[in-house]
Amino acid sequence: MADRPDILVLNGPNLNMLGVREPAIYGHDTLGDIEEACHARADALGLAVDFRQSNHEGELVTIIQQARDTHMAIVLNAGAYTHTSVAIHDALALSELPVIELHLSNTFKREAFRHHSYISGVATGVIAGFGAHGYLLALEAVARLVGAEGAGDEENGA
Repeated sequence: MADRPDILVLNGPNLNMLGVREPAIYGHDTLGDIEEACHARADALGLAVDFRQSNHEGELVTIIQQARDTHMAIVLNAGAYTHTSVAIHDALALSELPVIELHLSNTFKREAFRHHSYISGVATGVIAGFGAHGYLLALEAVARLVGAEGAGDEENGA
């Protein structure tokens, strides 16, 4: 897969608890289910996926910093750090990579503190409210941004 654009799909705190944590809000899919679906969709789009999760802000910052030299784009579900982390904002800006900010729920239909994002200011785009399917939408957006071979196949009848 060395010839495929490598995309970092990065997940923040508590996302390792998907399927258990508030399924009425976050759905029944586990993070493993989502990872499996991402790999399948990425393969169809001509992408390679590096799928990771951490509950630790500093680790997320380090992963983002490293992505600058190894990846073509970042899909980020920063979880609660979306609303609190200037450090993640700064790491994303430093990366100079296209960033898709991702949320399983529609944060604007939730508590007021979830309406502000430190990520949005450096994101290329935002996907929210589509549950686990949002990850696949994010990969499709990234494929177009990086010009992957499989991007746009649906339009061409494939």
